[in-house]
Amino acid sequence: MAEITLAKKAGFCFGVNRAINIIEELVEKGERVATLGPIIHNQQVIDDLSKKGVIVVDEPSQVPEGTTLVLRTHGVTQEILKEVEKCGCNYIDAACPFVKKIHKIVLDNSSENTVTLIAGDENHPEVKGIKSCAKGEAFVINSEEKLTELFQQYPDLPQKPIIFVSQTTFSVKEWEKSLKKVNLLCTNAKIFGTICSATDERQSEAAQLSKVNDAMVIVGGRHSSNTQKLLGVCQSNCPSFLVETADELSGIDFSQYKAIGLTAGASTPAGIIKEVLQTMSEIVKDPTMIEEEKVLDSAAAEDFDFAAALEESLSNMSDQKVTGTVLSVSPTEIQVDIGRKQTGYIPYSEYSNDPSADPRAELKIGDTLNLIIMKTNDQEGLIMLSKKRYDAIAAWDTVVAAEGTDTILEGVVTEVVRGGVIVVSNNARLFIPASLATASRNDKLEDLVKKTVKFKVIEVNKQRRRAVGSIRAVLKEERKAAEEKFWAEVKEGEVRKGVVKSLMKFGAFVDIGGVDGMIHVSELSWNRIKDPSEVVSVGDEVEVTIKSLNPEKKQIALGYKKLEDNPWEIFKSKYAVDSVAEVEIANFTDFGAFAHIVPGVDGLIHISQIANKHVAKPADVLKIGEKVEAKITEIDEERKRVSLSIRALLPVEEVAEEAVAEEAPAEAEEVATEE
Repeated sequence: MAEITLAKKAGFCFGVNRAINIIEELVEKGERVATLGPIIHNQQVIDDLSKKGVIVVDEPSQVPEGTTLVLRTHGVTQEILKEVEKCGCNYIDAACPFVKKIHKIVLDNSSENTVTLIAGDENHPEVKGIKSCAKGEAFVINSEEKLTELFQQYPDLPQKPIIFVSQTTFSVKEWEKSLKKVNLLCTNAKIFGTICSATDERQSEAAQLSKVNDAMVIVGGRHSSNTQKLLGVCQSNCPSFLVETADELSGIDFSQYKAIGLTAGASTPAGIIKEVLQTMSEIVKDPTMIEEEKVLDSAAAEDFDFAAALEESLSNMSDQKVTGTVLSVSPTEIQVDIGRKQTGYIPYSEYSNDPSADPRAELKIGDTLNLIIMKTNDQEGLIMLSKKRYDAIAAWDTVVAAEGTDTILEGVVTEVVRGGVIVVSNNARLFIPASLATASRNDKLEDLVKKTVKFKVIEVNKQRRRAVGSIRAVLKEERKAAEEKFWAEVKEGEVRKGVVKSLMKFGAFVDIGGVDGMIHVSELSWNRIKDPSEVVSVGDEVEVTIKSLNPEKKQIALGYKKLEDNPWEIFKSKYAVDSVAEVEIANFTDFGAFAHIVPGVDGLIHISQIANKHVAKPADVLKIGEKVEAKITEIDEERKRVSLSIRALLPVEEVAEEAVAEEAPAEAEEVATEE
């Protein structure tokens, strides 16, 4: 009587399971299906699919019209893929995601000058597909010895740029040995560990089992690479036997073994594993057969018909945390493998608290998700899962740990509620009171919605699962740090960008990076203004000049007026003495009229320069708002004054006549004086 131990990691890997599920779903829909070569290396699976109407073709041209072609899990060569696309048939690529990853690595990293080294079986379809992606030379080796022979045959090879990858099911032990050789001899090698996790796990477990058991039985197809690797691993430690079905067990003498280990290749269906296990138990007359718990935890036992045990195990799953591998993403749900008998499903409503999240855009086949089991008691034993609830629990743990500490968390403000706002941080909801939500009470809570904010956790109620945070606490710290940095670096005369925070009658306050400065109303414009709102508004981004600093009082005077906007500079750029300008009469005095030349610069037209005749009052000749031409007769830069003359532009003859008329009495007076 011998004890039998079943490996926990045995049977279908997720890549194989995905491919089989794809085909079975197509068959269930009533579609005609063909596979390009055997979908996996297991004849029993192929025979079962054949009974369901699935045919195997050798070339894309052999696909019957109206039939969906499924590409094998091992992947295909680039040439065959082009043929498939060229033939125009409807096809689904069921290649293992790990295999597709290797294709991408080689395609992205190889060139005509690059040598691609592939550790694997040269005749295996997976290796042929990988080799077809190489743009330069490519060599396949199956051991460290073959690698050494290759370097001896091509002595200059180690000096060339090299990419080193492996078949997904390559021997972990041989890969490690080959890796040492490559690292020793090659200075230009890019090494990519491409043995899939399922292979690594199965080989590691097989190695452990073969060390503690007297014999090992490996179940799987003889043409299966991963099955052959398992056999090799086990044979190095104890007598090992490869069987494809339970019928082959009759040729093995188990009487000399007291402890027997059982494992299976990644392409071996659970039904065959079950049959082999039951047959072995009968042969060795092991009444306990195998611990029921081990069976249920084994991926290979997914199809066991232990209804009662299954129901019992499922009933205890609620609220359990599990890890799932994405198998497919439909428009309504995500299908995942969690290592249980039944496939798990995540409804879109349980994917994320973020309404904009799109699983089809965010997920790919093979991705790993952390999940919570929600429901397990339906008639079909369907396992309903939730990602958002797992995320919420994990996030809540983070929130609890952050309470009362200096830990700063991030979240998105989702809505304004009575008394404050709601922040969602990795699916955990927190309340931020209005008094702690903004830097100033004048800031609007609505402006925070959909924005990412930083906050501290100030209070947690674990029983009610409620938490209160403070955005202001973080803003206060950031402002303090900004202030210290500002005063350490700032210099008068610097130009900085800022945001107008508030307006007063005497000026505008501007945030220039965590520090407020003031622009006096006189510094806002070259023109005379009555209120700062004539120039700027709250929220405006402005460029200011540091005019003066008072570090002790923390006062900063800012300038906003630009030199190029100085009206006097604009005037000088356009006009000079003797220039003629069109001016607008602005106001009157007893001694003349003031007129606008350019915005911000006025000139004086003396009463004697208004007309050719005597003018008692400027209003007798001119009107406010009237536009006239005037000659610039004088510019006093120091006093910023301009003298204008209308009279200087009048016709010469008119001036002469007027002059004669005005000079006659003077001459007469002079003559009279002489007499």
